[in-house]
Amino acid sequence: MSGSNKEKIPPLSIRLTQEERERLLNAVGSMTIAAYVRMKVFDGEKPSRHRKAYTRKKTSPSSELTMIGHMLGGLGASEVARNLDALAGAAKIGALPVSPEIEEQILQSCTAVQDMSRVLISALGVKVK
Repeated sequence: MSGSNKEKIPPLSIRLTQEERERLLNAVGSMTIAAYVRMKVFDGEKPSRHRKAYTRKKTSPSSELTMIGHMLGGLGASEVARNLDALAGAAKIGALPVSPEIEEQILQSCTAVQDMSRVLISALGVKVK
């Protein structure tokens, strides 16, 4: 297809499933989707010389995701979960004199910290191994 620069060439569009779109977005890296598709369609050829090289705009995480990340990092750095787990373990073996109510509160605290961690990780979209 050849023509002058004044000709308006209609865009080509395709419909993708959500899974296909996510795979495509993961594959393009720093390229634009259009540049990546051109490269794949035309056997790895680089974009034509008359086209300027585009790079995909870097997107920053939303302020909410940034805050969730800081909260999760703070939770991990504080070692609250580890300390609560140590207290619960000591209470179970009798090394820490506590009443059944205190032991239950410690166990509930451990569960609450684990739940917070799971929710924060889920909100960030992080897959845990």
